Amino acid sequence: MSTPGSSSRADCIVIGGGISGLLAARELAGAGLRVTLLERGASGSEASWAGGGILSPLSPWRYAAAVNRLAHWSQIHYPDLAADLVADTGIDPEWTASGMLYVDEPDTDIEPAHAWAERFRQPLAVLTPPEAAAVEPALGPCAGGALWLPEIAQIRTPRLMRALRAAVVLLGVDLREQVEVQGITVHGSRVSGVHIGGEERLAAPRVLVATGAWTGRLLAGLHYAPAVEPVRGQMLLFQAPPGLLKRIVVRGAHYLIPRRDGRILAGSTLEFVGFDKSTTPRAREDLHIVALALVPALADAALVQQWAGLRPGAPAGIPYIGEHPEIAGLFINAGHYRNGLVLGPASARLVADLMLDREPILDPAPYGFAAERA
Repeated sequence: MSTPGSSSRADCIVIGGGISGLLAARELAGAGLRVTLLERGASGSEASWAGGGILSPLSPWRYAAAVNRLAHWSQIHYPDLAADLVADTGIDPEWTASGMLYVDEPDTDIEPAHAWAERFRQPLAVLTPPEAAAVEPALGPCAGGALWLPEIAQIRTPRLMRALRAAVVLLGVDLREQVEVQGITVHGSRVSGVHIGGEERLAAPRVLVATGAWTGRLLAGLHYAPAVEPVRGQMLLFQAPPGLLKRIVVRGAHYLIPRRDGRILAGSTLEFVGFDKSTTPRAREDLHIVALALVPALADAALVQQWAGLRPGAPAGIPYIGEHPEIAGLFINAGHYRNGLVLGPASARLVADLMLDREPILDPAPYGFAAERA
């Protein structure tokens, strides 16, 4: 890993060391490019660390097809990604096919859910309350029916971030942390590098912006600037006996995620408060009430942590992936909203395909700077 003063020229500069930047850097370095990755803090310490790691959009039938196509590709490839990371780094990100149980689902969701499941080849069953209790014995009382998706998996996000950081370093990526990019440098209509403070600039013929919630602010002066804004989400962490909860459980916008060691994550809020990452007593109380209603046995579990992260919100939750329409060599991979973890592998592969002039895994048009997002 080079020091911040290193002057070696890169083939590509990646800005942002979260899930989107790390996976893209891994793809590009794996294809033989000399990659410099710049991170304003510590890699994997923002929204990617804070997220629950459910490898599916919540209620995916309510999302645009563009989001679900990325999710489907990632879901197919996540088991191999996790296995490769274990083999390469020795760090297990704990990919776990725990399944996802939606309780008290409105009847109006059943038909769209079946259509989504058929299109994206996901097993789905409609359950009565007693059947839902058989799938997840820790579940509290349910007033209505449930939807059961047995193949939905999860990943342990802090471990995934550590594994990806180690993997890109092993691939020779020049990882520079605590380096904040001040702006993009452009000559004519082509990107030429980045400005990192004072008179210091780093040159590269390609720049990839993967800065999550900070993307809109970094690119605010450009025509076709992406409409990405921060959306705060708060979470709670319980320590319960291993095996108390076996399934991801969802009710409305809230969920519980069981880890192998007995930890259970409870989330999440949706708050438009700018770049404020503070936690609030109100969110702690609300999430705690919902968690105990879903799994009453959590009343005996220790509540050990509360935190907040800033999701990169984009219209309709459709990320920006591709080259800027007026600045050659400037690419973006950002705006994944609540789905950065599940969309990450597909988004990184797609943007790498575009940067390397390879046949793209998906039609990139819905993710362009000027694409309609309704």
